[in-house]
Amino acid sequence: MYVSRGAGTRAAVAVLGAALLVAGCSSGDEGGKKGDESGAAIKQQPKEADPFWVNPDGNAAKQLAAYLKAGKKAEAEQIRKIAEHPTGEWIGPENPEQEARGFTEAAEEADRTAILVLYNIPHRDCGQYSQGGAADGDAYRAWIDGVAKGIGDRSATVILEPDAVLHLVDGCTGKKFHEERYALLNEAVNKLAGLKNTKVYLDAGNAGWGHPNQIFEPLQRAGVGQADGFSVNVSNFYSTEDSIAYGKRLSAKVGGKPFVIDTSRNGKGPYQDGTAKERWCNPPGRALGETPTTKTADPLVDAYVWVKRPGESDGECKGGPKAGQWWADYALNLARDSG
Repeated sequence: MYVSRGAGTRAAVAVLGAALLVAGCSSGDEGGKKGDESGAAIKQQPKEADPFWVNPDGNAAKQLAAYLKAGKKAEAEQIRKIAEHPTGEWIGPENPEQEARGFTEAAEEADRTAILVLYNIPHRDCGQYSQGGAADGDAYRAWIDGVAKGIGDRSATVILEPDAVLHLVDGCTGKKFHEERYALLNEAVNKLAGLKNTKVYLDAGNAGWGHPNQIFEPLQRAGVGQADGFSVNVSNFYSTEDSIAYGKRLSAKVGGKPFVIDTSRNGKGPYQDGTAKERWCNPPGRALGETPTTKTADPLVDAYVWVKRPGESDGECKGGPKAGQWWADYALNLARDSG
């Protein structure tokens, strides 16, 4: 299963606007609102259930404002289901310190925690839709250093390198890159875990892939022991129930580590038709899953989080735009099918 990266390359532009807009948000358990003349008010959910930051300048919020301005109230209320919940901010390759600082400062102003997704490991995604990553190990180390400096002592939850460990196990990443990847992941975990108010979750695949016996040792080699836990189902569609079962089996093999689940699009589980890639890439008829919260169904699950931003494409398949680009029609369908 391959991960479509969020639009981190656009974040350098968006983050400045986010930092300014959040100044209009109130903080506290009642949540904050950002309003404009179109009536697109974004309300943060109660902090005791959802401590994560909602970006008031995200793609869903912009779409909400556009629909309201056009008088499309029904569509606006569907997109509001996405716009009023926190999603991961995927840090781009060019300005990691600036982006990490902007997002965490904006979150701090709103008395919340930023969710940051780091997806820049060299040889990323094995030449698939989200291929790329840092040019080499030294470039990656410098990028991680920039992220860490940008976060500083502010609160952040970091999802570290979706699929990076999984692709060491499934044969996607060439063996000549394995030792370097293990070293880079260990260094990244240690650097980020050393920050005062940062939690780090190393990605560990999903319930539809293999068995925990195949990944727990590589996960340990990659540094999960020094992390706060691991993440499952990133950018995927497996049900929360199946993801909890997978995560608990894996947790038992890595010292009882807790985990977080990406519930952004798993409301109806995985698509059943076609090949594996067809089932994964922009599958039709899917739905939003449980909204982000720390009040989960199992004590080993630290949170349900929307790591993948609902409404952003998995790649150029089924009529979708490039990976990470906003796709309003798909967003609407996710929201409508979630009830």
